[in-house]
Amino acid sequence: MGYVAVSGGEQAIAASLDLLELQRVSTHRALDADDVARSLPCLVEQVMSEGSLWAPDIAALAVKQARGSVEEAVFLVRAYRSTLERLYTSRTIDTGCMRVNRRISAAFKDIEGGQVLGATRDYSHRLIDFGIADEDDGDLRETARVLRERLEQVAPPVGEESLEAVPKVLDYLRHIGMTPTFEQDDTEPVDITKTPLAFPAPRSVVLQALTRGLTQAVVAIGYAAIRGFGLSHPTVGELRRGDVPVTIASADSDAASEDDAYYLGSIPVVEVESLIVSDEVVDGRHVSSLDVGYGLVMGGDESKAIAMSVLDHSLRADDVRYPTQDQEFVLTHIDGVEATGFISHLKLPHYVTFQSKLDSALRSRRNGGPAQDLQNEVAHAK
Repeated sequence: MGYVAVSGGEQAIAASLDLLELQRVSTHRALDADDVARSLPCLVEQVMSEGSLWAPDIAALAVKQARGSVEEAVFLVRAYRSTLERLYTSRTIDTGCMRVNRRISAAFKDIEGGQVLGATRDYSHRLIDFGIADEDDGDLRETARVLRERLEQVAPPVGEESLEAVPKVLDYLRHIGMTPTFEQDDTEPVDITKTPLAFPAPRSVVLQALTRGLTQAVVAIGYAAIRGFGLSHPTVGELRRGDVPVTIASADSDAASEDDAYYLGSIPVVEVESLIVSDEVVDGRHVSSLDVGYGLVMGGDESKAIAMSVLDHSLRADDVRYPTQDQEFVLTHIDGVEATGFISHLKLPHYVTFQSKLDSALRSRRNGGPAQDLQNEVAHAK
């Protein structure tokens, strides 16, 4: 694409950046990045999820620099991530070892290990609380004290062992033969941060693209797949939220050896296994079973994890009839950095290309339209 120089462009751009920074500092009130991380954890987690980097301090700083713009903060985090040296590859994370702080099932009332409601907005009234408008640090400490006392009376602490050894609902369904079983696939996953998207994409690519996709885009397309523009209408078999350990293998032992692995820390995730009824013909009769859609998101965004599980199932369809089943349509358009970048570039100078379009349109009007243009070209050629 060709561009022409803008008179005074370099000075104008420098002044524009200065003006942008002036708008940030003109509030005359410094906002510490740590305050952003502590006060706006959902925003920071979204930036880390879409940026594919678990680094709360960096994400909070990006949010501060971007003045709350999620798309800009994600761009900053991904740019920072690309500068980091990759020293190790972690061992495969076993979500069965998750330390659960929330675990629910929409499919069964009674599940082995019990349901853990945990902290959720699902049952809140969604009314603005004007009482927190002017609260200070002392108010926070007092409210925290009152809430802890109240919770200790109605919900005694659960033992650590029970929180770390919670069986999966899917194991029960596999045991009774309602969901298919698969052999373990140890194929090396494709790293989409190093390899451009290519279609058809293996499932490792699909899951990576979904989990780091623009949250609102994943939710919107997942909603479309449920609402009638797809064949996936799920029931959440299990949603679990908690911390999973991240380890790396010791250089002196087998990679599969858990005892010798080095523990690096833990990250919070949401895991969803959705159940979708499927029918197939076996020996001349229709047999129903349950397909599984999988979602795993860094942080605590449950809606994104559920939508991801819907799209995981939708994108495995053999008979592609809807856009929500088309890999290229979904995976290409849910990437927030790609989408925002292309839309934003439309603001940049397109003088040469537009002038060409305008000249063509004016010439068409003078000559009586496209059909007359073609006749004139043919006559001129003769």
